[in-house]
Amino acid sequence: MPFFRPPSQPRFDRRWLFLLAALLLVFSPAVLAVTGELDLTQSVVGFFALGVFVLAYALVMAEEKIHMRKSKPVLVAAGIIWSLIGWVYVQNGMSEASEGAFRVTLLEFTELMLFLLVAMTYINAMEERRVFDALRSWMLRMGFNYRTLFWLTGGLAFVLSPIADNLTTALLMCAVVTKVAEGDKRFINMACINIVVAANAGGAFSPFGDITTLMVWQAGIVPFQDFFILFFPALVNFLIPAVIMSCFIPNKKPESVQEDVWMKRGARRIVVLFLLTITTAVLCHTLLHLPPVLGMMTGLGYLQFFGYYLRRSLPRSLERKRERYSRRGDNKKLEQLGSVVPFDVFNRVARAEWDTLLFFYGVVMCVGGLGFMGYLSLLSETLYLGWNPTAANIVLGVISAVVDNIPVMFAVLTMEPDMSQGHWLLITLTAGVGGSLLSIGSAAGVAVMGQARGAYTFIGHLKWSPVILLGYAASIVVHMWLNAESFALFG
Repeated sequence: MPFFRPPSQPRFDRRWLFLLAALLLVFSPAVLAVTGELDLTQSVVGFFALGVFVLAYALVMAEEKIHMRKSKPVLVAAGIIWSLIGWVYVQNGMSEASEGAFRVTLLEFTELMLFLLVAMTYINAMEERRVFDALRSWMLRMGFNYRTLFWLTGGLAFVLSPIADNLTTALLMCAVVTKVAEGDKRFINMACINIVVAANAGGAFSPFGDITTLMVWQAGIVPFQDFFILFFPALVNFLIPAVIMSCFIPNKKPESVQEDVWMKRGARRIVVLFLLTITTAVLCHTLLHLPPVLGMMTGLGYLQFFGYYLRRSLPRSLERKRERYSRRGDNKKLEQLGSVVPFDVFNRVARAEWDTLLFFYGVVMCVGGLGFMGYLSLLSETLYLGWNPTAANIVLGVISAVVDNIPVMFAVLTMEPDMSQGHWLLITLTAGVGGSLLSIGSAAGVAVMGQARGAYTFIGHLKWSPVILLGYAASIVVHMWLNAESFALFG
């Protein structure tokens, strides 16, 4: 297949002439491939784009050290990669092909971004209505000992993450642990490791638990109900490290912490609306065969109408509560009414994790651009034809501990390897739980490192990585055993 070749001429000693020749080589148009598209995998343009992506991702991985938000480098890298593609295709008179490819990649991101935006808005709304604060207050009032708290926070992380996503759940449980065991860095570190593993495992068997599972569901590869086949493998992934680690948890009781929290008006109804929104998204996809984002955006309308109702009925509600608390002589409740503010859904939209969404855009566009250049086809041939799908999916799960699982999963979806349902569920599982091997391997781990700074650290997590790896291996074995009929063991 044609590719760029270095010019056959003597080496120039002058730096500027050499630089000019290198620039001309980088921006030279590629030769047309037999298929009618441009194969840039062996061109300097392709190598340059690949280098830009590697450099951008190195900056993302160094986020904790350089204190640069992870969205910045990938946004610039996406712009550079697609600019290189556009230039080469214009030179070959094929600008329609590059424009169409960009629009297709952008559409894939847009559907996922709007879905995530609605989910984040609901989570922020529940946070503003103090749903999570009330849950935390209940756990603090119960006065659990360290071992019970370890299991309770991990168990709740596993149960809540399929609905509230692994990142939000991990942050909530981390807030409980750091509040109860304040100053005990050893316990906080172990409890946070347990929370991250549990949240990632819980998110792996639900389309709403992680971005990677959402991507697989929206791509139409795995039906909604089939994700729950991964429940037992995910449970094993959580339980094996938790059982071993709990043996090292001291059986002592922390100092009692009292916190009086009351949920704001409409909190329970917003939870119900969120469940209704999820149901609408699932029905849109399963019954109408329309993208789930339609149901989620409709659900955003539910929240907007309810926000309108809360604002219009707030004066009457406050007046009734003032009369009731005055009759009871409850001065504390009367003081709390003075801090009540109207609910504004657009404030909740503004508080979404925009850095995460923009990072997601940058990654999707970078990987989409590299795939359009031909690198993903090359990778697919190497992994899924050179190896068997089982080995490839297991290795990709380990890689996701170093490279975020979002680009790993998007790359696999873009490659579209010919795999059975069992293998697609396997890569969904490994990409979801593989990030637990390192503290920087998942969004939940990175966020908890920031929240429990100084107590939960990279080295602290690394000490327990062999135990987590044992759970990772066991979850794969359980999946292949329980779902053996869906794929061949060595296929």
